Amino acid sequence: MARRPPPVGSGLKGRCPECGEGLLFAGFLRFAHGCEACGADFRDEDAGDGPTVFVIFIVGIFIIPMALAFQLITNAPTWLTLVIWTPIIILVCLGLLRLLRGVMFNLAWTHKAREIRNNQIRQNQKQTPPQ
Repeated sequence: MARRPPPVGSGLKGRCPECGEGLLFAGFLRFAHGCEACGADFRDEDAGDGPTVFVIFIVGIFIIPMALAFQLITNAPTWLTLVIWTPIIILVCLGLLRLLRGVMFNLAWTHKAREIRNNQIRQNQKQTPPQ
């Protein structure tokens, strides 16, 4: 059995969590249906809301204070601060979101953290005899 690549490294590169070769993303933020290299199926997988929460925290802790400091130090008009910092904030958010989606997806895949659906719960209850 081939050794899996480290989930953080392959997630940051946007590579398959199973083989580390195939692409994880079909678009900028959209996951591929599966790995073209090893055939791993990604259709039922999702990174959830975790990456978004981390992006909000990172931007809120590091980028927003820099924008506020710019405003206070330069005493620039508000419109100028918005024109400069709004694109920066959007670009940082999108860049971090892609990276963190890849990492969270690969960590969930590596640790076999799967979403349980209602029909799976009902099916499991039918198979388990009452005690």
